[in-house]
Amino acid sequence: MPTFLFDLLNGPSKDTGLGVSVKESRPVVDRISEVVSPILWALGLELVDVVYAGQGARSVVRVYIDKPGGVTVEDCGRAHLAIGPALDVADPFPHAYTLEVSSPGLDRAFKRIQDYRRALGKHVSVKLRQPIDGQWRVVGMLTEVNEQGVTVVVNDPRSEREVILEFDSIAEARRVVTF
Repeated sequence: MPTFLFDLLNGPSKDTGLGVSVKESRPVVDRISEVVSPILWALGLELVDVVYAGQGARSVVRVYIDKPGGVTVEDCGRAHLAIGPALDVADPFPHAYTLEVSSPGLDRAFKRIQDYRRALGKHVSVKLRQPIDGQWRVVGMLTEVNEQGVTVVVNDPRSEREVILEFDSIAEARRVVTF
C-alpha cells in the first residue's frame, strides 16, 4: 500500500450527520484539484471545491464547479467526461471510486475571496465569531470586498447602516436565496 494512504486511513473523521463517517485527505484532494482545475478552465468552468469521502472502492470524489451565470446539467456532463479519464491517468489512489460533478448550489458557504466577489450586490447572511452589538449574524447587501474583509449594508426597520467585517471575524457567510 502506498505511504500516502496511511494519512487517509488514519486521518480525522468528520460526522456528516447522516450516520456516515467522512475521511478526507488533503494531499489527495490537492492532487485531484491540480489535475482537474486546468481541464475545467479550458471548458470555461471554475473549480469551486473537491471533496473526497469514503474508503477503498466506496470512495467518492465530488467536484463542485461554477461559471458566471450558473452551471447547467450539460456543463456537469462535459466536465465529468473530461475529468474522469484525466483522473484515471493521474491515478491519485489505487482503487475504484465514484466521480460526481455538480454545482455547489446558490446558498453554499463562501470559502474563498472569489466567492465573496461573486456575491457583490447580493444579499448575504454572515455568521460572526463574536457578536457585534449583541448580534451573532449580519444580514444585508454585500457592497464591498477587499483583501482584509467585506462591507455589508444592513437595512432594518430603524435605519440603514454599513457594517465592515474583517475575514477573521467571519465564521460563515453565504448568499441569501429568495424565490
